[in-house]
Amino acid sequence: MLQNRCKAPICALALALSVPAQAALRADEPAILRNIDAEQERSIALLKTLVEVNSGTMNPQGVKRVGEIMRAELEPLGFKVSWISMQAAGRAGHIIARHAGNGRGKRLLLIGHLDTVFEPDSPFQHWTFKPGGKAEGPGAGDDKGGMVVIVAALRAMNAARTLKDADIEIVLTGDEENVGRPVSLARRDLIEAGKRADVALDFEGLARDRGRDMGSIARRSALSWTVRATGRTAHSSGIFSADAGYGAIYELARIIDRFRSQLPEPNLTYNVGLIAGGASATSDAEGIRVQASGKTNVIPAIAEAHGDLRTLSDEQAERVREKMRAIVADHLPGTSAEIIFAEDGYPAMAPTPGNRAILDKLNGINRDLGLAEMPPLDPLKRGAGDISFVARDVDSFAGMGPYSTGDHAPGETVDLASIGLQAKRSALLITRLSREPRQRK
Repeated sequence: MLQNRCKAPICALALALSVPAQAALRADEPAILRNIDAEQERSIALLKTLVEVNSGTMNPQGVKRVGEIMRAELEPLGFKVSWISMQAAGRAGHIIARHAGNGRGKRLLLIGHLDTVFEPDSPFQHWTFKPGGKAEGPGAGDDKGGMVVIVAALRAMNAARTLKDADIEIVLTGDEENVGRPVSLARRDLIEAGKRADVALDFEGLARDRGRDMGSIARRSALSWTVRATGRTAHSSGIFSADAGYGAIYELARIIDRFRSQLPEPNLTYNVGLIAGGASATSDAEGIRVQASGKTNVIPAIAEAHGDLRTLSDEQAERVREKMRAIVADHLPGTSAEIIFAEDGYPAMAPTPGNRAILDKLNGINRDLGLAEMPPLDPLKRGAGDISFVARDVDSFAGMGPYSTGDHAPGETVDLASIGLQAKRSALLITRLSREPRQRK
């Protein structure tokens, strides 16, 4: 039994991980659950190995090393694994793994990512067990924990012989945390995989709201914009006059304030992350640094602001962009301004009926396991992600990875019991979906 051979602090997880087989489970499904329980110690050891490899997005060797570890896990399960270089997009690359099934069931796309936000110069580099069945480490939840859930689920399916007939493609991107440019190149292979699939499952972390597991059937976009305002420079004593006008900073302030008061609508947020102005101002190519200079007695000639825009659909994004353009065009006297929307960004994953149907199937599994049903998560509570690039083409669901807290910051902590829980949900969902007739594309 697991509890007789596991090691502290893993032993404390045994009872939490055990999900009794229910009468509604199908003939080969209890074996899947037993295998996940039996291999929990292995799963945690794999997660520790992954976490101990720094794979910050801008550390290509580390990203490649994590890819090699995942290749070693997937190839023995019958996957044909390829490394897709993304050097042309300024990034390390992606893992693409394909498993050929019987050609009759639904084609599954599983999505995760190899990289983390923690670069080699981060002070947060190592794995540490924590009290209460938890562990902390860079990427322990986002998204190395998600990749371990994929492996645990597939190994259990393989042991129960439900993997052999499943048509599965796995895409593990190497730049989810800082996508390469152009995005059309950096996400080309993922988008093409989405067009081949019938269902896409994303293995970023499980969402919880007030202690209740939630299902992510929608994710908002992540788009960026820049507003540049100009004015007539002159002595400050002439400000607001017909000759001098209002200056660039007042024009920019007008625009930002009207965004605040006139744009609000459900599921929309828009943030101003950087602003500067003066007699002169210049920004870097990435739009993350601005240098400005000026004097209190000089009307500013230039001002600029950089921000983001998050929407729940492409239609909402275009509608809001038109409102922003109209606000920008209504200039104060003696000023001008323009708004530029970046072409590269994360699209929205709209809450479609097909996405909801995946959650319904997952809730059927929850009932079979004696677990509470998962309501849909408010999309305001989740950021953008890679699955949004395929959501236009395929029914999609996010949040199949483990539950973690403090992501993207030192102290990122994963709930170790949730690895087994999510692996069980995933293995049963993948098995059942792979037995449904595939859709014609």
